[in-house]
Amino acid sequence: MRNFLLLICWLPIAVIADDAPRARDLGIPFDGTPGPLNAITDVSGVTVGHSTVIEDYGNGSAARTGVTAILPRGEDSIMLPVFSGTAVLNGAGEMTGTIWVEASGFLEGPVMITTTQSVGMVFEETIKWRVNHADRDVTGYAWSDPVVAETWGGRLNDEDGFHVRPEHVVEAIETAKSGPLAEGNVGGGTGMVCYQFKCGIGTASRVVATVDGEFTVGVLVQANYGWREILQIAGAPVGREIPVAQVADIRTPMDDEMGSIIVVIATDAPLLPHQLKRVATRAGLGIARVGGMASNGSGDIFIAFSTANPQELRAGTNLSVRMLGNEHLTPVFSGAVLATEEAIVNALVAARTMTGFEGRTIEAIDHEALRAALRKYNRLQGSE
Repeated sequence: MRNFLLLICWLPIAVIADDAPRARDLGIPFDGTPGPLNAITDVSGVTVGHSTVIEDYGNGSAARTGVTAILPRGEDSIMLPVFSGTAVLNGAGEMTGTIWVEASGFLEGPVMITTTQSVGMVFEETIKWRVNHADRDVTGYAWSDPVVAETWGGRLNDEDGFHVRPEHVVEAIETAKSGPLAEGNVGGGTGMVCYQFKCGIGTASRVVATVDGEFTVGVLVQANYGWREILQIAGAPVGREIPVAQVADIRTPMDDEMGSIIVVIATDAPLLPHQLKRVATRAGLGIARVGGMASNGSGDIFIAFSTANPQELRAGTNLSVRMLGNEHLTPVFSGAVLATEEAIVNALVAARTMTGFEGRTIEAIDHEALRAALRKYNRLQGSE
C-alpha cells in the first residue's frame, strides 16, 4: 500500500493517491512492451523505498524533500553486489561512489537519490546503516562507498534547511519493497520540477527478446530539468501547446542552465560492467525523446546494473559468470531508451501541484490539456 504524508493546512501540497493515473491511462502511446507493473520492480529482486518530508516552519521556510532508495537485490543487497556501469551526459551534478563502480565493476549496496544539499547526510547515514546491519568482510570491516545521487529541489524546498535527517535515510532503505511504486511527489522527487511542471519520481519497464530468451529492463528516474517549450510527448510538441501562466514564478534566467535528471536502469539480462556502461549511456536517448537537451548546467547522470549471476558473485575464487554477447545487446539498449522516456512522462503525469519554499507554487501538468495537445497531433490512443 502506498504511504503518503498530508499536511493539514491551506497549502496545495500533493497527495499520492492509489488511483492516480499513469501516462498510459491517459491514452499516451509508447513503443515497446512493458512488464506487468511497468516499473523498475519488474526486474525480479529489485526493491524501492521512499521517505517523503513535507513540513512548514513559518516565514516561508518549508521542507519539500526526501530520499529514495533502490536496492538491486532487496535485502541481499547489503552483502551481495551486482555488476554495474555508469554514464554521464552532462556532469553538473553528483553521484557519489561511481569511481569505485567504474574501477571494480560492482555496485555494492543501494542507490540513494535525494536533493542536492542532503548528499552528505544520506552518504553518511547509508554507511552507518551498512555498519549496523552488514557482516564484516575479510578485513574485519563493513566497508562502504555508497552511491548517492542528487537533483536540486530549491524551487520548493529550503535547501539550506538540511531537512533530510538520519531517520529518513533509514526509512527509505528499510521500507523498500517490490510491487507497484509511488511516483511524482515522493521520496527524493518530492520537490522536483521538470519542463516547468511539477515532477519527481517516475518508473517504467520493457520486456525485450534476445537470442537467449526474454529479459526485463526497468528504469527509475528523478526528473528535475528542462523548460516548457522543449517538452515533447509521443512525438508531439506538448510544451508549446500548454503555455506557462506565471513565468516569473517558475523560471529565472538561471533555469536555462540548471536542472538535472538521475536515471537508474536495472536488468536481469546477464551483462558485464563494460556492457552495463553502454546500457547506461542509452538513458540520454530516452531523455532526448522527451525533448531534453542536457544544458551546460545540467546534471544528467546514469547508473545501470544487472541482477544476473547472483551465486557467481559471492566471494570466492575461479568464478565463472554468464554474459550476453555484444551482438545481442541492441534489444536491451532499446528497452533502456524506451523505459527512460516513459518513466519521465510517468513522473510528470503522477505529480501534483505543490506550494513550498517562500510560498512558491508549481503547477502539475493538466491531464486534459495534455490529452488535447496529443489529440491535436493525432497522438492520443482511443481518440477519434
